[in-house]
Amino acid sequence: MIADAAPGRRITAMLAGFLAVAALALAVSGAHDSAADTSHGHGAMSPAKITKKQAAFHDAMRKLWEDHITWTRLAIVSFAHDLPDLPATEARLLDNQTDIGNAIKPYYGKAAGNRLTSLLEEHITGAVALLGAAKAGDPSLIQQRSDEWYANGNEIADFLSDANPRHWPQRMMRRMMKGHLDQTLSEATHRLGGDYAADIRDYEEIHHHILEMADVLSAGIVEQFPRRFR
Repeated sequence: MIADAAPGRRITAMLAGFLAVAALALAVSGAHDSAADTSHGHGAMSPAKITKKQAAFHDAMRKLWEDHITWTRLAIVSFAHDLPDLPATEARLLDNQTDIGNAIKPYYGKAAGNRLTSLLEEHITGAVALLGAAKAGDPSLIQQRSDEWYANGNEIADFLSDANPRHWPQRMMRRMMKGHLDQTLSEATHRLGGDYAADIRDYEEIHHHILEMADVLSAGIVEQFPRRFR
């Protein structure tokens, strides 16, 4: 358990610089990318044209990514407060990465699904490593773990873009993944620092963003494999 507010304040101060830089970079990249992204109509399906298979796939993809952020949040809370359910929560969170990888196997194959699971597992273990560095109050280790975590985010984005470059262009996917990481880092920082009101606001933003991301993924697969969803 965090015994007093001082450690939280020190952790928040150390990570605040990373968050400020990340937020600025995201804002700049978003401004440059917005016109290009909206021109593709990613994630948008006309309600009049949606089949039952499309609707079911759309909802299933949302469920997978909602599970991702829900179990991530629970893991952050358990980690921050040294709760005994942390191992079980982490195990469930890792199961979710397998579920997401399995969801793309019917379209991209077993090897691709396993690779996505592996990258997402690295995403989770990297987040845990960053939390550990933050809780230990080691600035140099925080920087190292942060760099590794964001590099993994780019790997995930590039993997997805390679699978479906027409509907998931690299720049867009990197921007979406970076947004997810920025928001999750903010959530963890506020939780570790004891700013629970901000922590809750962060989760609301994460939830909104992850649904957009899930919709981009489901729509991209539907558009790439239209015959599978008639």
